[in-house]
Amino acid sequence: PRRGTGEAGAVAAELEARRSGETRRLVLSRRLSGPLPPGLARWFPALEVLDVSGTGLAALGAELLELPRLRTLLAKNNRLGGPGALPKGLGQAPLARSLRVLNLSGNRFAELPAALLGLRGLQSLSLGGNRLHSIPPEIQALNSLEFLYLGGNFITSIPPELANLPSLSYLVLSDNKIQSIPPQLAQLHSLRSLSLHNNLLTYLPREILNLVHLEELSLRGNPLVVRFVRDLTYNPPSLLELAGRTMKTRNIPYAPSDLPGNLVRYLSLASNCPNPKCGGVYFDSCVRQIKFVDFCGKYRLPLMHYLCSPECSSPCSSASQSSTSQSESDSEDEAIVAAHRMQKVLLG
Repeated sequence: PRRGTGEAGAVAAELEARRSGETRRLVLSRRLSGPLPPGLARWFPALEVLDVSGTGLAALGAELLELPRLRTLLAKNNRLGGPGALPKGLGQAPLARSLRVLNLSGNRFAELPAALLGLRGLQSLSLGGNRLHSIPPEIQALNSLEFLYLGGNFITSIPPELANLPSLSYLVLSDNKIQSIPPQLAQLHSLRSLSLHNNLLTYLPREILNLVHLEELSLRGNPLVVRFVRDLTYNPPSLLELAGRTMKTRNIPYAPSDLPGNLVRYLSLASNCPNPKCGGVYFDSCVRQIKFVDFCGKYRLPLMHYLCSPECSSPCSSASQSSTSQSESDSEDEAIVAAHRMQKVLLG
């Protein structure tokens, strides 16, 4: 106990010596036997970023509540997780409005602390490498959240309420024990990256294809098959689209004065079919296909691209139903396909 008291006193003395009313970022590297030293807020009233990672903290302490301007708190790789790890009144403190980034990865939390649900201004939350077994439905209260990292836990399911986070762009749930994905996740219209690798997934809901802004879907290390990506429903094109395709593929000339303004705008939205052997176009109706391609000459990655119709003479269409050697022989054709027409799906 004496040694702990001495260490705490040494840390406090060092911080008091460094006191500054202008310091906005503070990194504590010395071991802390107790919570944040009293006086921290008084010595650094303008503090916006506090990093106490790897200091051995078991509790943050009430001093945290006295930092009204704090925007980023990094407390990775500590011993946090007990009943008093977070100070009482966290959700009611000024900090609840100012804090934007909170990283508690590498600690000992067995459940997501209820106190965190009051941090309504939080945009980034990391609790990777803890001991979490579930995600509480109440997480939907963090409606400003853009980044959520819960990888490396023991989570078995995802609550549908997670879909009620309108700004969520990056969701990391890798290295857990998740067996299924709720179809409601398709409501995360801002989602750009979804990491689900190293789980127990055997299928994905078809609704996941409605994530129109999704740029990366990581699925490696799961027992699921890729058939769900191939066997997609195809909505036939409308009469408007068929007419538009005819005009584009046959290069029928027209002037803006020949057509109503809405049709001129519609025709300008045509997308070229990425199959190098097809000269077709599409507007709203397309077929998604997977093609395995060489990556750096070492890995084979499945890429999803969009074809104008099921009848399109795509090399990847035959590859999906024939041997692996056929798929490999088409890799050169795939290199021609424009990268911006593809969506990366990491399956293995």
